[in-house]
Formats: sequence, structure tokens, C-alpha cells
Amino acid sequence: MIEIQPISKPLDATITVPGSKSYTNRALLVAAMASGVSTLTGALFSDDTRYMAASLRKLGVNIDADEKRATFVVHGNGGKIPVLGATLYIGNSGTTSRSLTAYVSLGHGKFVIDGDDPMRHGRPIADLLDALRQLGVAAHTQFENGHLPVIVEADGLEGGKTQLDVNKSSQFLTALLLIAPYAKNGMEIEVIGDREMPYIDITQAVMAAFGVHIANDGYKHFKIEGGQQYQPQVYNIEPDASNASYFFAAAALTGGRVTVQHLNLDSVQGDLQFVHILAQMGCHVAVSDAGITVAGPEKLKGIDVDMRTISDTSLTLAAIAPFADSRVSIRNIEHTRWQETDRIHAMVTELRKLGVPVVEHQDGLDISPAPITPAAIDTYEDHRVAMAFSLVGLKASGVRINNPECVSKTFPDYFQCLQELY
Repeated sequence: MIEIQPISKPLDATITVPGSKSYTNRALLVAAMASGVSTLTGALFSDDTRYMAASLRKLGVNIDADEKRATFVVHGNGGKIPVLGATLYIGNSGTTSRSLTAYVSLGHGKFVIDGDDPMRHGRPIADLLDALRQLGVAAHTQFENGHLPVIVEADGLEGGKTQLDVNKSSQFLTALLLIAPYAKNGMEIEVIGDREMPYIDITQAVMAAFGVHIANDGYKHFKIEGGQQYQPQVYNIEPDASNASYFFAAAALTGGRVTVQHLNLDSVQGDLQFVHILAQMGCHVAVSDAGITVAGPEKLKGIDVDMRTISDTSLTLAAIAPFADSRVSIRNIEHTRWQETDRIHAMVTELRKLGVPVVEHQDGLDISPAPITPAAIDTYEDHRVAMAFSLVGLKASGVRINNPECVSKTFPDYFQCLQELY
């Protein structure tokens, strides 16, 4: 447990956040499939990326890691998996579990993917397995409950046409797209579900950087020609926009100014759109060669916002909402109930502990302004709950974070970076 100390004056800080988890894990897998050696710079070193790298090594990929230089050197196998089976442990990493489940279908043998308790009970994978089975892959969950462990009895990937339901996660689609160039007959994916999917833009950007382009018809139909090869690259990974949101919110809360370096609104990372929400709440947002700067107002305004496409930052907004001048409503995030934890329930429960009036809806919540009651915040082994609710402690005393170590999933140095604000 750690107690967050309030900041008594407006901030004036410049922060660097680590590389994007989404980019790092995609680039690791794409580089593993390339024919030759790729160098990934600015990479994130966290639980999720270590699980991905360790699993790829077990699958016969040679990966050299230099954490101090934030660099991975990946010796790709040209889409081949040289081992005849493996058991892979992916912790609590959704991107790793979904991507590897698809990737091992390129191999030959029995592959088992397992993880921590939240992956075994909370995070679904059945829709991805259904799409793989339509492509001729023998894939099923060990306990037939739609969660890990997953067993794939692989014999190469023929490819063809499949339908995929993305209502619970766009990671299912990412998993199929990443491996599609190595399907013998290519792949056509018909998407079921009505979701804007900014994370698919990240997937397409990584694939394009390594030389593979896909036909995307309005995010409803994707076609990838077979026989393509990823080309080895020196690839720089940009900072993580989701993790930058906490520092932008800190500026908003304190009426201060925070610059996060090396970010630009031209990025395809959807969570950068969080700064537009802060602008609607009264913040000033500026973009320069140095990065993105947010300056907070004297008092934040309430807002009613659809956060479906940037739902990771819904927790950031929930944490600063009690300090607004009127109600904050967060809508259209029902899919977050199937992430690291039921995030809507977590937000409601922990805000009420802090004395904040909250109305829970199936797809979101309404948060009313209120003085903060000191409390210990439970984090549900969810890194985003820990990081978001730490912000409350910048303005109110007595806020304690249980199990702060859970931030190691995507931002191991988060609390050290937060300390830089002081």
C-alpha cells in the first residue's frame, strides 16, 4: 500500500512516459514472423511485453533484450514455428493471449496458452476460437467456459473466409490480422459487431511498417492476400497515450501545466483523444515539437461523453470527475466489463468508498461532484484502476492505493514518474 500526498500548488512539469504496450507487443510478434533481424527501439519493458517476449522465445524465436536502452532485437523465423508444441504462460496479458492463440496456428503440434486467474475467469476468448475453427484450426478452451487455458492442435494455417464477433474485444481481430499474411490462401474476415476500433488502426500501422498492407472496407470486411512476408525493420515505438492520460489529468486537476514528450495528435493511438475531452472540461491543449501540453483551468466543467473508442481512459476521467463543477457522465463502455476486471463496477465501488455519489448503468456511470472521504482503494489487480485513482490523492488527503505493484503490467515506473510531479 502507498499513500498519495496532495500537491499544494499548480504543476509545472515535463514528463516522458514509456513506449506503447499496444505497439510493442504487436511489433514483437510481427518481427518474429519477419524474415531477418529487426530492432525495436523505444520499446516498453513491462509484465505484458515480457510475457510476449518469453512466449516467443519458447516458440523458437531468438530475442535479445536491452532494458536500459528500451530495445529488442528480434531474429525472425519467416512465419515458421520451429518447435513442435509448447505451453505458454501469459500472466494477465490480453493482447499476448489473443495474439499467440492465433500465431501458434501457423505451427505444427499441440500448444497450450494459460494465464493468471483473471484470464481464466474474466477475459473471454471464445469468439476468436470460433473464427479460427472456421479457418480449419483445431482450437478449444480446456474447460469449455470461453476462457483460458486454450489448446491449439496446429497443422499449419490454410486460411480462407471467417466471421468474427468483436463486441467484446477488438484484440480478436488484431490476432487474426497479424497472422493473415502467412495463411496459405490468405484471409477474408467479416466483422460482426458495431464498434469503432482505433486499436485496429495501430495493428494496420505496424503491419504496414513491416511491409504488409490489408484491404479494409469500413472495418466491416478485411482481406489479406496470402504469400506475403513481413520485412525486417528498425522500428521506433512511440510513447503510450493511455499512460500519458494520467499526467494530462494531473494538470487538469491542479490547474497546472504538464507536457508529455514525444507525442503528437497525428498518432493513430486513439487514447490521445482524451485531451479533447479535457479541452471540453476547460483545459488548454497545445501541441509543439516538444510534445503535448495540457494546462488546467481554475475549475473543471462537467461533461457527458461517449468513451467507447477510448475506454482505457474512462478510468482517468472517473478519477477527476468528483472535482468538476457538475455531473460527469461516461457512456458506451459496456465492453470494459470484460477487461482486466469489470471496470465499470470497479469505478463505481471505489468512487463510493471515497464518498462520491455515483449512478451505475450497464454501459457506464454518472458521477456527481463531492468532497473526498479518505479511503484505501482496491485495485482488482488492474493497473489502470491503480494509476487512475492515484490522481484523486493529488487533490485530497488520505487516499491510499492497495497493491500498487499491479502497475507493472504496463508502466512499472508509474509511481516514480508521479513523484516527479512534486
